[in-house]
Amino acid sequence: MTTGPGHVGRLGLLESALGAVNLGVVVLDGARRVVLWNQWMARHSGLSADTVMGRDFLELYPELRARRVDAAIGQALRDNFPSLLSQTLNKSPFALYSSPATAARNERMQQAVAVAVTPIDIAGAPRHCLIQVHDVSVAVGREKLLREQTLVLRSQTFADGLTGIANRRHFDVAMEKELRRAKRNGAALSLLMIDIDHFKSYNDHYGHQQGDDCLIQVAAALTALLQRSTDLLARYGGEEFAVILPETDADGALAMAEAMRAGISALAVPHLQAGGAERHITVSIGIASQDPDAPVEVATLIGAADRALYGAKRAGRNRVLAQTPAPAGVAGGPTPDLCAD
Repeated sequence: MTTGPGHVGRLGLLESALGAVNLGVVVLDGARRVVLWNQWMARHSGLSADTVMGRDFLELYPELRARRVDAAIGQALRDNFPSLLSQTLNKSPFALYSSPATAARNERMQQAVAVAVTPIDIAGAPRHCLIQVHDVSVAVGREKLLREQTLVLRSQTFADGLTGIANRRHFDVAMEKELRRAKRNGAALSLLMIDIDHFKSYNDHYGHQQGDDCLIQVAAALTALLQRSTDLLARYGGEEFAVILPETDADGALAMAEAMRAGISALAVPHLQAGGAERHITVSIGIASQDPDAPVEVATLIGAADRALYGAKRAGRNRVLAQTPAPAGVAGGPTPDLCAD
């Protein structure tokens, strides 16, 4: 092998280039001994090139023995087979740190690792293995932030801004999904439509700020009564709420509706402008339940619950009324206007 000035110059240039690249570069010989350890590795591992040169790589990182990196090195040296390790499954295989502060906290940088074979032009030399390590902490952090922002946006899209429960859009999506599931499984499905009695006069008398507080209290009380994760309470609009009760028949829906009516009454939120004997906030509730043997469409189920709610209002408020939804092809009557409060 020539060792003239030109050769020495090229080696110096190569060393400078490897020192300048913004990634870790390690070369192992056929016995897995370190023959090259660039400045990036020294800086982020805390191990200088002089310290690691000639040492068995797995002595430096014994926790990698019999792990994916160990297998990849073996495949490279034995079979001339390159590997790109999954960053998801091998997030931080090496003890590498972005700064002394993260090293003190033992917070490893997120890494992307490639193990490949490097051919060399020295005749008769054994096969060598090149390991490249990229710091992907920033990219991983950005992805995490994007996921968190996506969750926040989704929450904002499907949650009511005032009460924190599901909003009308969430209700519409869930109603379609649950009705399809009920039809597919031959299961019961019930819907409750809930309206705060005399809420317009409450707002007019106490003001919108207290009206908002009332809505928040009612939503919290209704939520507390739901017993299953599959049940959904949504703010349908204004002072009206809706509850989807999957796999719940008419009797079960009636029991839940009565519990909700009584629960709101028990809050004893003062409402001196309410008509009748009650002087506190109450709700009227309409129920519609789908018979598994007579499936209906979403609009039909909502229409039946709306008519039941209107009937409860007309009958004096602070009560529960149920109506059976008309099967497909059977008229169920127009959906009433509930703005009468």
